[in-house]
Amino acid sequence: MDHPSTAANRAGKANPLQQIVDAMPECRGAARRVAEIILASPEKVAGSSITWLAEAAKTSPATVTRLAEQLGFDGYPALRTAIAMERGRAAQSSWESDIGSAIQPNDRPDQVLRVLAGTAANALRNALAEIDLEAITKVAEAIAVAHRVHIYGEWGDAIPAQELAIRLLRIGIPVWFHDGNQASRIGAGLLAPGDVALAVSRAGQEPTGIDFLRLSGERGALTVAITGEPQSKIAKTAAIALYTGTRNGENWTEFFAGRASDTLTAGLLFVLVAQRVPKHMTAFNPYGPGHPVGGEPSASGSTDGEERR
Repeated sequence: MDHPSTAANRAGKANPLQQIVDAMPECRGAARRVAEIILASPEKVAGSSITWLAEAAKTSPATVTRLAEQLGFDGYPALRTAIAMERGRAAQSSWESDIGSAIQPNDRPDQVLRVLAGTAANALRNALAEIDLEAITKVAEAIAVAHRVHIYGEWGDAIPAQELAIRLLRIGIPVWFHDGNQASRIGAGLLAPGDVALAVSRAGQEPTGIDFLRLSGERGALTVAITGEPQSKIAKTAAIALYTGTRNGENWTEFFAGRASDTLTAGLLFVLVAQRVPKHMTAFNPYGPGHPVGGEPSASGSTDGEERR
């Protein structure tokens, strides 16, 4: 192990768990058992007494103290505190890499709501400025007269993709939705000139979506990508790339914001298609004219949605 003075200097700076890993080759007997328990259960050790750790390692508290001092700490309490602090930093780092730093674990619900609403609103403003209206109009015109429209979206991308497919289906557009490799490859193989293949990919690097557009393009279909990365591989594969205005981001909060712009883009596309087939709005309504699509008629003839209103 390090000389005591060197170890003491490192104790205040280094990750205590990494210090123990580094010291393991020189640990023997009871000291090694103590070190192994700390590495195996740092959360438990961070909240436990020296007596508990000694008993778990089948040794004496003095052995635990000696290991702590050899690592450069002023006894076990200092080592335990360092472990607890490190676990807290690790948890915070994990949170920020996943959810992001704009929202903290202890934030109140109203604070979380304001952050999410603010990021979504900003994404919608970006979409308003960035969506290529000429390009999306061309896509709408193609979908309105297409023999087949195949839409692909995987995992989180499936949400706006499947909603778009459902909306198009209920106005009479012959549309199919795919969310897996095999189904999307089969779907692409069925396409021909006059058809449309559309993939939603926030990050733009999803291999199955890229392959779906490539195969569809080889069959002569118009290929379209809705994406948050205008220079991504899927954007370059598509004949028409619709950038939604918000980049993919590095954490869930940023992804959530981008998803709002994806949903807006898909919603805009649906309405533009609907404008080109206005008679379909009632012709394909299973409840007949005057009834909103989406609720089943009740015994009185109104839909569930009407009763709730």
